Amino acid sequence: MNHAASHFFAYVSRLRWIKRWGLMRNAIEESVATHSWEVATIAHALALIRNRHFGGQVNADRIAAAALYHDATEVITGDMPTPVKYHSKVMREAFGDVEHKAEGELLSLLPEDLRDDFAPYVRESHLPAEDKELIKAADRLSAWLKCQAEIRAGNAEFEPAAKQIRARLDQDGLREVAYFLDVFAPSYDQPLDNLLG
Repeated sequence: MNHAASHFFAYVSRLRWIKRWGLMRNAIEESVATHSWEVATIAHALALIRNRHFGGQVNADRIAAAALYHDATEVITGDMPTPVKYHSKVMREAFGDVEHKAEGELLSLLPEDLRDDFAPYVRESHLPAEDKELIKAADRLSAWLKCQAEIRAGNAEFEPAAKQIRARLDQDGLREVAYFLDVFAPSYDQPLDNLLG
């Protein structure tokens, strides 16, 4: 059986070349691909924590898969810095429209019979609200952890971002996030020998 070639995964794999935090000096470079992996693992953990400790019934596997694709459109749009993206309602709406069109462009790269299968992962609007909430929380946690790593590396430029992101995490008030911050986040400050000991 012969199938037409698809460029979808070759294109998405280029997320490894797109750098995040482009308007800031970075001590530690981070690609969109690396960030997406971290968001997926954290989102999966948040979902399991919700189910185990807070009476949730979310699909942790679906959330992890959707989180892997949460920034996939950036292979088309590039990484838009948060201060620019949310500068005004006009900017947010304009960028939202660009992201929506980029989702369609990405899906069009797939074989037609797989597009509906991938749509719930590539199109954020197709996700249940609870899934979106946990992925967004994981995205913020990943950003905060990145800021903390930069600060530990002596890069004070990330201090304002760290404060803003932490304030937003606290404001959101998700119990899963508080659990993650209490149980898992402190270990990020530890040297490797302490992690293995």
